[in-house]
Amino acid sequence: MRHFTQYWFDDFVLGEEFPIPSRTMTDAIFGAFQLASADNHPSHYDVEYCREHGMPDRGAHGFQILIQSAAGAGWFPSCVEDSMKGFIEQSSRFLKPVYAGDTLYPHLKVAHLEKGRTTGVVTLASTIHNQRGELVLDGLQKYLLKRHPDACSPPEGP
Repeated sequence: MRHFTQYWFDDFVLGEEFPIPSRTMTDAIFGAFQLASADNHPSHYDVEYCREHGMPDRGAHGFQILIQSAAGAGWFPSCVEDSMKGFIEQSSRFLKPVYAGDTLYPHLKVAHLEKGRTTGVVTLASTIHNQRGELVLDGLQKYLLKRHPDACSPPEGP
């Protein structure tokens, strides 16, 4: 049973939005990221080191911030179960620091559509704001999707 309508490349429209739930950067998230990344720089994990260096708390690693915009955290992947061929490109800019205790609000929006013969590339603009409304990350994510089977059929002729 599907809970979302299946999207093919041809179903996307510019400006369409795909929300992702907010998340607070807790001790558990910092610890899990440290384990997964093997990054042991004290600026991410040692509160006293951070305070000695002018930071209010531990600073989130850039990739720790970036993963909050993963499309899989929202409902985008449920919409493209049959059409997804691959996640093909990602870029991002880290605009402001994120500290332990900050709450992040990720958002994805269709920014560009590039149609091919049997597939198309959907470009999603990704943004993340903090609890103060400050933009802390912006970027792009590109996905290769199948076109709707009817859109790829040759025209019927004589």
